[in-house]
Amino acid sequence: MPPIESHALNDNPAAAVEAIAQITAVPTILDVVCRTTGMLFAAVARVTADRWIACGVQDNLAFGLEPGGELKIETTICNEIRDHRQPVIIDNVAEDPAYSSHHTPAIYGLQSYISVPITLADGSFFGTLCAIDTVPRKLNTPEIAGMFQLFANLIAFHLDAHDRIDQERQGSELREQFIAVLGHDLRNPLASLDAGTRMLQRSVTDDKSKTVLGLMQNSISRMSGLIDNVLDFARGRLGGGIAIEQADRVPLRPVLEQVVAELSLANPGRRIEADLTEAMVRCDEGRIGQLLSNLLANALTHGDPEAPIRVRSTTSGGLFEIAVTNAGEPIPEAVVKDLFKPFVRASARANLQGLGLGLYIASEIAKAHKGRLLVTSTTEETCFTFQMPQQ
Repeated sequence: MPPIESHALNDNPAAAVEAIAQITAVPTILDVVCRTTGMLFAAVARVTADRWIACGVQDNLAFGLEPGGELKIETTICNEIRDHRQPVIIDNVAEDPAYSSHHTPAIYGLQSYISVPITLADGSFFGTLCAIDTVPRKLNTPEIAGMFQLFANLIAFHLDAHDRIDQERQGSELREQFIAVLGHDLRNPLASLDAGTRMLQRSVTDDKSKTVLGLMQNSISRMSGLIDNVLDFARGRLGGGIAIEQADRVPLRPVLEQVVAELSLANPGRRIEADLTEAMVRCDEGRIGQLLSNLLANALTHGDPEAPIRVRSTTSGGLFEIAVTNAGEPIPEAVVKDLFKPFVRASARANLQGLGLGLYIASEIAKAHKGRLLVTSTTEETCFTFQMPQQ
């Protein structure tokens, strides 16, 4: 079976050299190796199927290698270690039955040699920690073998950590790109459609065209809301949480009244009754408006269309509270426990539109304000309550 290669560094020798250069312990390790064994050359090498690359070097032998320098892979014993994954320790080449006639010592004039494989956590082979000299050295002892193995494990640990950090960085960049592309590539064409339908609405005169354009405008508004929810989901789940801009204490009633008015206008057949306090609250008023909009949208979707939806805001005991209550079928107990997770709906009805992100985003906005979102649901009514410190 061919040896497993390190995927992260396999095709990028420069990355391997850079990864070893970032391990500040490597120069000390190589110095300790030379001092302890008396050997004049030590290196950390990246070894692949066709390349031997010096990544870290201490050269007191004038061997002529620096980081990034290479040896022909077929001239090295490390090439064989890559296959069998075992340390090779030679005290005296001339007296060693396995290596006295080996081509590597003859090519490089070696009399002593030690090399230990560096194996990463996923089992992939990175390379070797090795040392050479032109005179015999006493190397084949438990103490020296153990030291080399310990140092090889330490280097592997740092390489794994470097790989994880690099993957996290790349993942972060992909997340940012995803959010940016989503915002740009979806919003821009939608804005063009919105502008076009509004322009047509001003010019058409027949009732049929007005009706069609009205339906198109409603669809555009719904699509815009979906994009907002997906963007907030991306930020909340992939980008480190929903961001808020917490301003000074602001009067929330005007913002909440605007949300109620907008949704009442968009749903002319539904009644929304509001009882709102004049409280001043330190918060991101735009996000609180979005939270109420999501809760109202949920009530409009799942509530009894013949019964009013009630919105109430109050302050009590240092808490600011918004409650949205609707009549209708109770939320099943099996659904309640996962209700604030993404892609979960309050009803199992298949004909409902949306992605099931509204309540998740409302919950994330609550958390961002150091608050919480609660739900109670009975046969009489369902009530979602947002609570946050009034500050």
